[in-house]
Amino acid sequence: MKPNDIEPNDEAIRETIRGSYARAATRAAQGKSGCCGTGASSSCGDPITSNLYAAGETADLPPEALAASLGCGNPTALAELKPGETVLDLGSGGGIDVLLSARRVGPTGKAYGLDMTDEMLALARENQRKAGVANVEFLKGEIEHIPLPDASVDTIISNCVINLSTDKDRVLAEAFRVLRPGGRIAVSDIVVRGAMPAEIRRSVELLVGCVAGALEESDYRARLARAGFEAIEIEPFRVYRAADAAELIAQAGLDAEKLAPIVDNKFMSAFIRARKPATAA
Repeated sequence: MKPNDIEPNDEAIRETIRGSYARAATRAAQGKSGCCGTGASSSCGDPITSNLYAAGETADLPPEALAASLGCGNPTALAELKPGETVLDLGSGGGIDVLLSARRVGPTGKAYGLDMTDEMLALARENQRKAGVANVEFLKGEIEHIPLPDASVDTIISNCVINLSTDKDRVLAEAFRVLRPGGRIAVSDIVVRGAMPAEIRRSVELLVGCVAGALEESDYRARLARAGFEAIEIEPFRVYRAADAAELIAQAGLDAEKLAPIVDNKFMSAFIRARKPATAA
């Protein structure tokens, strides 16, 4: 049965994602790279996850942290973190963005990573140990239910994870809740411009592959505003062509020849920024 022959429920999607990321953690622990593609033939050098970090930026991190990176951007560079701040990474994976953030906020700051996958948490904690970083804590949980108190975080980052959630409004509401007044969200995510074929929307394989759950750009803005955020910015930095999409579409068991031209220039990796008002409205 092809992925688009069924309409999976939220729990089935969550378990598919969990399984995929568990396998990615195992691959990274073995010294193999991760990627957005889920097929066995994937090269793990796909246009979404490749070449996101400067070599000098990750030189002193364990190679397993970079190997486990499944993101679509570099939110630590985007977030403009300051010494002494508290930062939370939603869907922290192998911990690369948490470890980079910990360096930026310094010993007086704190970096939290939140992930729902035991294998990723184990890998992240081992990477933390290898890196010798003390001001980091990895938490187990879902991004729709953040296990932190209200108004406890200065900045929220995330790297190609919010689009995977089946309840994005809940994610954004939770982000708003745990941010302090004046706090900011600065994430990398996949965003869509225009309509997308139903075959791709229904594909769980592409959902895990960082594409199918993506919001349309204006919808993303509207949801952020509805959650209470202001100063919303969406800045594309990679726009994907038909050739970029073809491999992921084929891995999902879909007709790449038919669908790739349709999605040409519609998917993009984007930096998304917004701020929680400093005072109540």
